[in-house]
Amino acid sequence: MADTSTQSIQVQAPLDRVAAVISDFPRYTEWAEAMKQVDVLEEYEDGYAYRVRFVIDAGVMADDYTLEYAYADDLSRIEWHLVEPSKTQKSQRGSYDLTEGADGSTTVTYTLEVELSIGMLGMFRRKAEKMIMDTALKQLKRRVESL
Repeated sequence: MADTSTQSIQVQAPLDRVAAVISDFPRYTEWAEAMKQVDVLEEYEDGYAYRVRFVIDAGVMADDYTLEYAYADDLSRIEWHLVEPSKTQKSQRGSYDLTEGADGSTTVTYTLEVELSIGMLGMFRRKAEKMIMDTALKQLKRRVESL
């Protein structure tokens, strides 16, 4: 059974800059530590990635999987789902919801739902999810604010 987790972070940058970093998959290996290889397999006509392959090694978990992406017209929402089961995941759905504030900063809300192929006690799974999401959001914030 898949559990859903949600976390948010404030990024001191406009929405379009945050969305540009999120959708620039080939550069993930430059700033997302667990990403060892990221390949855009298919694109939409507008150049945004449709299907992306990830090879990750997060120490306790390594995997090779492909996600399909969809984007809101204004890029305020970027969502994805797992194309087919991988070595460690039965399913994955997620999204970034971006809300630009009056001060020009952007709130990034990251929602992730993963069903693992491997057994893991709920307490450990929740701790792992929190760590993955914390790390992803902090690394995203650091990358966007450094540009």
